[in-house]
Amino acid sequence: MTQPQDINSPVVSASKRRNNIQLAISSYSYWHFREPKVSLESVIQKAGELGVNGVDVLHQQMDSEERSYLHKLKQTAFHNGIDLVCLSIHQNFVYPDAERRQQHIDHTIRCIELAHEMGIPSIRLNSGRWGTIASFDELMAQRGIEPPLEGYSDDDAFSWCIDSIEKCLPKAEECGVLLALENHWGLTYEPQGVLRIAQAVDSPWLGVLMDTGNFLEEPYDKLELLAPHADFVQAKTYFGGGEWYDLDLDYKRIAQILRDANYSGYISLEFEGKEHADTGVPKSLEVLREAFEIAS
Repeated sequence: MTQPQDINSPVVSASKRRNNIQLAISSYSYWHFREPKVSLESVIQKAGELGVNGVDVLHQQMDSEERSYLHKLKQTAFHNGIDLVCLSIHQNFVYPDAERRQQHIDHTIRCIELAHEMGIPSIRLNSGRWGTIASFDELMAQRGIEPPLEGYSDDDAFSWCIDSIEKCLPKAEECGVLLALENHWGLTYEPQGVLRIAQAVDSPWLGVLMDTGNFLEEPYDKLELLAPHADFVQAKTYFGGGEWYDLDLDYKRIAQILRDANYSGYISLEFEGKEHADTGVPKSLEVLREAFEIAS
């Protein structure tokens, strides 16, 4: 008699995995760091009305880190049929000074604890950048590329970043929170940088967050490199023109890249256009639903 296959076998899971892609909304879609701040409660409610499954919480958009506030967000999500799926944080491990790196390690550990308290299974992690271009507007004008500090090299920065992440891993494992390293600016501007860090750390508690809008030139080949490693995906759209730049992304092509990589998880919308979010977000969701063949 033929023995049943082990459903936990990596070979079986890769070949038999069903397409279970679900949509989420990043709270950043409603607040681009300008006053007035849009409350997370209102974003969660809008997400429920728009029929998505999750919300990706921007840490800087939180009004408090008190337990009562965290529990309020968790309860609001439950009442609206929404999962809180990621806590997108900001930190920077690219400092020659070990004390400054430790401050960002401590911040990351604190955010792991916040995510755990809210029932969030992952946090968005940055590598960080040199800061030799102080203005973000100027950094974007330079297409996200900046030189190292004098006397240092990118190899130094990779070493600091890898060491810092490794110091966060015990807390991530304790809390059951995945650290999802994003292709952002700085060391992770290219997919090779993301993979260099992930492969050096080599832990099940460090994953990869693929952001579709952070490769400014020739994105598709780069997305193909990251897609097989992706644990979470953020998808940018730019209705009304981008806040800093906009890309004409072919989401049907991106959807096929993710299918080919057997990705089956969340696609979190990051609406970064100047159009009002109340119209730009629904338009963006329709683009993603059509591309990923998700019923509304």
